[in-house]
Amino acid sequence: MEPVLTAKLEKIREIISSIESCVIGFSGGVDSTLLFALAVKLLGERALAVTATSQTYPERELKEACDLARMIGGRHRLIVSEELDIPEFRDNPRNRCYYCKKELFGKLRTIADEEGLSFVLDGTNSDDAGDHRPGKVAAGELGVRSPLEEAGFTKDDIRELSREMALPTWDKPAFACLSSRFPYGTAITAERVGKVGIAEESLRALGFRTLRVRYHDAVARIELGEQEFSQAVGPLRNEIIRCVKNAGFTYVALDLQGYRTGAMNELL
Repeated sequence: MEPVLTAKLEKIREIISSIESCVIGFSGGVDSTLLFALAVKLLGERALAVTATSQTYPERELKEACDLARMIGGRHRLIVSEELDIPEFRDNPRNRCYYCKKELFGKLRTIADEEGLSFVLDGTNSDDAGDHRPGKVAAGELGVRSPLEEAGFTKDDIRELSREMALPTWDKPAFACLSSRFPYGTAITAERVGKVGIAEESLRALGFRTLRVRYHDAVARIELGEQEFSQAVGPLRNEIIRCVKNAGFTYVALDLQGYRTGAMNELL
């Protein structure tokens, strides 16, 4: 490893060791998987990963999280998140994620207290500081720590160290819950989330890896990784149209800017 990454690894080892015990919000994504793997190596049974299931968290992601937890070998629990029951979340204001994270971190804090574990941790990294992250406010209010951010890890650092540790998530595409597919102010309902989820799963079945289906009422705006554009406008064009219309959309649009993190925040 490069000396800079080696130094960051030593720093995060020091942070996790000093924590002594923890509950980790574990989605099975690149960040939380690395954090959990490091915590298990350093803390063993004193590290507990908790995955929240909900209608905005696809079944495929849940299965991957469970498989990863078994591979890592640490303790893992599932809980139910009920963000669609929160009016402030369902109405989809600009600080929507605050209400979701407040509920989630509150539940994780309760579990930590019940288990006698010292801290609640999340997978926030230093690159996240440049995006609109109201959930970080909730994390601060509830005393949640972010060791990857504290140690200065960027997303590239996390992927590189994950590859060094032979974690299968090292090249996993970024994923955010399905609520991020809706423009602020557009109500998030179980029916709408279901349409987006079906459309995305259908496109993944066609072989697309980096994608988002953004909800705009009757229009599905598809964001793809740049390297996947040729397939979308070529041999798979008709299959994409069929899949998205079968999910319940009337119109199918391909975003020429392609996939980018936090696309809905461009309106802010």
